[in-house]
Amino acid sequence: MKKKILIAPLNWGLGHATRCIPIIKALEENGFEPIIASDGVALALLKKEFPKLISIELPAYNIQYAENGKNFKWKLVAQLPKMVIAIKKEKAKIRKIVENYEIEGIISDNRLGVYSSRVPSVFITHQLNVLSGKTSWLTTKLHLRYLLKFNSCWVPDVSGAENLSGKLGHPEKIVEKINYIGPLSRIEKKSLPIKYDIMVLLSGPEPQRTLLEKKLTKELKNSSKEILFVKGIVESQQQIEQVNSITYYNFMNSEELSTAFNESEFVVCRSGYTTVMDLAKLEKKAFFIPTPGQYEQEYLAKKFKSEIVAPSCKQEKFKASKLEKIHFYKGFKDFSVDPNWNELFSLFQGK
Repeated sequence: MKKKILIAPLNWGLGHATRCIPIIKALEENGFEPIIASDGVALALLKKEFPKLISIELPAYNIQYAENGKNFKWKLVAQLPKMVIAIKKEKAKIRKIVENYEIEGIISDNRLGVYSSRVPSVFITHQLNVLSGKTSWLTTKLHLRYLLKFNSCWVPDVSGAENLSGKLGHPEKIVEKINYIGPLSRIEKKSLPIKYDIMVLLSGPEPQRTLLEKKLTKELKNSSKEILFVKGIVESQQQIEQVNSITYYNFMNSEELSTAFNESEFVVCRSGYTTVMDLAKLEKKAFFIPTPGQYEQEYLAKKFKSEIVAPSCKQEKFKASKLEKIHFYKGFKDFSVDPNWNELFSLFQGK
């Protein structure tokens, strides 16, 4: 009888869900039965990727972004009571799921209420330091309080001085229970001829996803370059539209996205950490437009700009002409390691 492992990514854009895909595959390859739990677009995406697996809907955090990046933190602070209620509901539901589905292990990607004292529970995060401006010390401390309720914490990065997450995943004070498992990516590197000059890849919560879509559509509509534009809207049916030299997709599955990445010269995208891991896996060049007011993405964009890896600019300042800067940056290098899944999953074997 296969041991059932609950895997639950946060529904905050698509990044948490997509980086769980290689973990779900590894669980299956190592003789476990993964059960998926999430909400919204994250759950919709994983149901498309793994239609045969059991999937469960969890209470939504319903975090809303401010339209103005300057108000991002304060809008988030105002929603904290709602988030705390959602986490309590999540914990109550997890108790029932563990009992009803005979769960023998839990892997939570940034869902703070998805753990159980009855079974081994793992927390996945690349943010051991949670940046929030002058209040970073407080958000980091609160995050750590939740993190310590788990048996283990997996950081999808390497532990050395040269790494992808920088100070986000490498605090000055070493946190207990930490395992650096190497970057996670659902994308495979392939030797394919270049089909697109530019790949635009959108993701993230609304309304910022739509605002960037409108901005980029306006700026790129008269381009003579071949452009693939993936909107990051997970719907029941895939939609493809050709407008001049731009091919629009509402979404792509993992296999299609892997091919598209490999067929593209460079990528225009948010500086979310999951996208960073994908770019590193493929050793691609990119142009970053961080989500306004999101400290983590702004930090990563600045980090890679200072390291001459990838240029970036603020959303409101983007112009198509800025993409020429990409040629003066070196692009990403691969930090891939082969995770020792047998050792990581031994937590669920009672060893």
